[in-house]
This record gives sequence, C-alpha cells and structure tokens, in this order.
Amino acid sequence: MTTKTIKQAARAIAVADARDAGEELAKFPEFPPRDDMQNNKHIYTKSTITALMNYLGDPDRTCVGSEIPLGWTTSVRRGVLVPDLMVARNCDAARVNAQDGYEMRSQPGPPEFVLEVASVSTATRDSNAKRVGYAAYGVSEYWRFDPTDGRRYDAGLAGDRLAGGEYEPIELERYGIRNKRGYSEVLGLYVCWEDGELRLYDPEREIYLRTHEEEAARADAEAEARRREAARADAEAEARAEAEERADEAEAREAEARRQSDAVIRELQEQLAQERGGGGG
Repeated sequence: MTTKTIKQAARAIAVADARDAGEELAKFPEFPPRDDMQNNKHIYTKSTITALMNYLGDPDRTCVGSEIPLGWTTSVRRGVLVPDLMVARNCDAARVNAQDGYEMRSQPGPPEFVLEVASVSTATRDSNAKRVGYAAYGVSEYWRFDPTDGRRYDAGLAGDRLAGGEYEPIELERYGIRNKRGYSEVLGLYVCWEDGELRLYDPEREIYLRTHEEEAARADAEAEARRREAARADAEAEARAEAEERADEAEAREAEARRQSDAVIRELQEQLAQERGGGGG
C-alpha cells in the first residue's frame, strides 16, 4: 500500500469517525461572489452542474458545484481557492455541504476536476496562481474556458493534467471553423469550446450533456409525443369500437335476414304440405 493510499484511508476513517460522533463541523467563511455574469451565463443557466450530477451519479460520494471553497482546513483562509466549477468523485458530499466547502484534510482525496471561466478581473490569477495552487492540492485536471476565444486567457480552451506533481497540457482537437475540444479522463467527456459556449460531450453515447433549454425542449417534445401517442391510441380505440359496432349491426342484420328466410321457407313448406295433404283426400 502506498503512502498516498494510507493517507487517503486515514482521512476517510477520520471523516467517518467525526460524522458518527456527531461532531459540529467547522464551516468555511463566506467568500464574495464573482463580480461578473460569466458563471451565471456559462454554468448556472446551462444547467452544467445538474447535467454532470445526472451523468456521474452516486450523489453520496460525488460533489459537483460552483464557487465551492477549496482549502486544507476551514481555519486558514490563506491559500483557499474558489473554482468556478469543481468535481470530486471520491468524497464525503454531505460533509462538503455541512462545511460550505471542501476541506482537504478531512476528505479522502482532492477534487479530480476544476474549471475556471475567464473574466477580465480573474484571467491573470486563473492562469498563474490558481494553476499552481490546484497542482499543489493535487487536482488531477485543471481546465480554463474563455468565451472570448483568447482575449482574456491565452486561448479559448486549455486543459492540464497532473503528472509527477506538475501540470502537463492536454491535447486539443479542432472541429468546424473555430471550435475545439479536449478529452477529460476524469469525466470521460470532451470539454468543448463551441461557438463561444462551454459544452460537454459524451463520446460513448455520442450526445452532448443537455443544457437547461435543451432539457426543457426535450421534456416538451416527450410530452408532446406522449400526447400524440395517447390521441392516436384513443383514435384507434374509437375506430375499433366503431368497427365492432358495425360488425355487430351487420351480424344482427344477417341474423334477421336468416330468420326471415327461415320463416318464408317454413311457410312454403307448410303450404306445400297442406297442398299435398288436400290432394290425397
């Protein structure tokens, strides 16, 4: 067992012991929200957090959130980083919620994925100090997204993967005229810069994780499909009922025709019998 694995196991035991003991968990201090609308535009209104949670599953051990403080301990503010988007796939999610942040010393390990969205006020720090900080915390992948395609960061999209304690660039591929994407091994998704929008693409299912608008449109389309299917089923049932009614009417007419025919035949037979009887006398 490696030293890293031993430390992770010890942290996990400490987390469980504290929770079982009903410990009153210390919280991270409140940090001021971003002073622009970049997160609102590219993360919140796009339902990126919800889409990732639905995709990753395991809510007890998975944390996906925006502007969640990340630090070694709640008691030391220096060095705390507040990523625009963070994913931790092996954590105590309930503890993150209870502490209003991700306390490294009491979690099994660091978050695996962090992404920053460029703004005028944060671009330099995102590309330098935060990059160093996330590497020091052991965050596996650090991504940077610039909707202006390089007017704030050096590029519209960049990703780094931790190797030997330092970040190495993740190779990007281009598609279309300006679009680009890189593969996140942590998420199993492509992180995409697509027409100035942040998109996440699932290569296995060959679909994008849906935005709020797309999810709403999909729900509306499914509801409309169900309505049409119900209407079609009702029409078919009505048609079957009408057909059965016509068949019953036809059968009744046929039965009446047979009855009348039988009556005529009986009448003729009786007349014939009478005629034969009269001739014999």
